[in-house]
Amino acid sequence: MSLFPDRRGKNNKILYYLKGASMYLTPSGILHRRLKNTLRDYHRRPDAAEIDARVDYYCRLEGRHTLAPDAPTLGAHTLRHSISAYFFDTFEFTRYFPRTLRWMYRFGDMSDIPAYPSIQKARRILPDNDNAVIMKLDKVRHFLHVDDPIPFEQKQNKIIFRGVTAKKPKREAFLLRYHDHPLCDVGDVGGTPGIPQAPKISMYDHLPYKFIMCLEGNDVATNLKWVMSSNSIAVMPRPTCESWYMEGTLLPGVHYIEIKPDFSDLIERVGYYIDHPDEAALIVKNAQAYARRFRNEEREQIISLLVMDKYLKCVNPAK
Repeated sequence: MSLFPDRRGKNNKILYYLKGASMYLTPSGILHRRLKNTLRDYHRRPDAAEIDARVDYYCRLEGRHTLAPDAPTLGAHTLRHSISAYFFDTFEFTRYFPRTLRWMYRFGDMSDIPAYPSIQKARRILPDNDNAVIMKLDKVRHFLHVDDPIPFEQKQNKIIFRGVTAKKPKREAFLLRYHDHPLCDVGDVGGTPGIPQAPKISMYDHLPYKFIMCLEGNDVATNLKWVMSSNSIAVMPRPTCESWYMEGTLLPGVHYIEIKPDFSDLIERVGYYIDHPDEAALIVKNAQAYARRFRNEEREQIISLLVMDKYLKCVNPAK
């Protein structure tokens, strides 16, 4: 489902929900034919190998798996059941499949690995995380792109961060350590007691800075997608969670500036790239190329259908 960016660069949730509700108007016969054609024809595309690789990345299940005894059917997944971005982002693809098929899902900010194979937004980057099957969920909030008019070399040699830190100990530790550093313009925007505050600013107000902190909260760093599409550089510890953006495939020094989990080398690492602008420019270029992979709407739709198809085949008995 297409997104609707406004003048601030944010996606318009009202239009998004209206578009989502309109999905109920498409006859099931048309949807079944579309699915059949997609499954049959996508291998003819020049990017078929990338599609297959991403499907297997998001859904690592192989063979047959069981669900909880009370796992619901797709037919129970209706607008009356839940009105949310998570509902629309899953219904967009569950509607293509027989309503009698069973599934499990976990909506919200969570990244732990479930006991049964389940659809969710994010998962821990762990060797044994197969039960967490990733779909592109809450994309109205997470998948933003920015057209950055400021070249990297014209930006300030400073680090910026704005975010809510309540119940997010990593962010709290960062702000307590660097809120008064001259190289940093950072602060909490959620009114967390005892944590240094700063005025809330728009996405575009971040762009005059060369370095933007991307810190995980409840799961992934929400701002990472648009930061990597900008002419600034994402600065962060190595990710511990991954989503549809495949954070587990990001390479330090290639797509972002990696710092230690305790942030102790932040100034040293940023200083290196201030002194080596050619290397910084290459990171910007690589990050933008990575971000562009997720902007082909047709391919994103195909991958989502294939992930759902693979998941449902793995958790429903063969007929």
